[in-house]
Amino acid sequence: MSLILGLESSCDETAAALVTSDRRILAHKLATQEAQHRPFGGVVPEIAARAHVEALGPLVEAALAQAGVTLADVDAVAATAGPGLIGGVMVGLVTGKALAHAAGKPLVAVNHLEGHALSPRLADPELGFPYLLLLVSGGHCQLLHVEGPGRYRRLATTIDDASGEAFDKTAKLLGLGYPGGPAVENAARRGDPRAIAFPRPLVGSGEPHFSFAGLKSAVGRVIGDYAPEDIAASFQQAVVDCLIDRTRIALDRIDPPAALVVAGGVAANTAVRGALSDLAEERGMRFVAPPLWLCTDNAAMIAWAGAERFAAGMTDT
Repeated sequence: MSLILGLESSCDETAAALVTSDRRILAHKLATQEAQHRPFGGVVPEIAARAHVEALGPLVEAALAQAGVTLADVDAVAATAGPGLIGGVMVGLVTGKALAHAAGKPLVAVNHLEGHALSPRLADPELGFPYLLLLVSGGHCQLLHVEGPGRYRRLATTIDDASGEAFDKTAKLLGLGYPGGPAVENAARRGDPRAIAFPRPLVGSGEPHFSFAGLKSAVGRVIGDYAPEDIAASFQQAVVDCLIDRTRIALDRIDPPAALVVAGGVAANTAVRGALSDLAEERGMRFVAPPLWLCTDNAAMIAWAGAERFAAGMTDT
């Protein structure tokens, strides 16, 4: 059994976690930056980087104390190495390198997307490879055939905006506040998803790629003409329809996988999860989604990805 210290600082969450290779989360400490960014309606990279500098060291100390271990007890240090806001990524990766060097332990540089991609396996010991992953977040929207640590086949990606970015922009247009994704989902619960005939970009094209820029623009054109709740509900339904259409196409292009899996911040959306669960049931396969807290940025997923890579001999020092 190995013990991995994970660090996450790619956007506006600073986090440190200690996770074992047998899937025990011994500690997880997280500092949010919502209050700092809320006045701007989105993440300000410079503010985020400074907040990471201030928060990361104390979070590491608190995580070690909660787990009842010292830095010398860890087998490796895993840190997000991108993609993300460059200032925040540098803070976490440099800190990880320093801690690994001080302890004489290996560093495992983790791609943030791999953290999301492998996070369902942290929550579900029965999830084996390969599986089809819909990775949906603020900056990414992809369909991946996950074959193992470091082994991914990308079946589709967005040709412009990610679904999470469209949620955030819609929230800003509607004045719903920050963070945008949960705000739109909350408003959508009070609205009519059939109120507005928003476009479903690329639906019917036969290709699995995504596009949300046109949908985002369509939202902007109806502001003031409909109730915000109806706009939110109709927008959310359009996103769900696009995601399901693309996922269906991807499933048709590969051998039946072990499961249909969703991860990333948008995976916390209950409408998205419900529609994917229905699709998996229709196809006669398992549907796996991490707990809601593992969908958003966190250090446990980075530690777990580090544990998987460490077990495969994939270290960076």
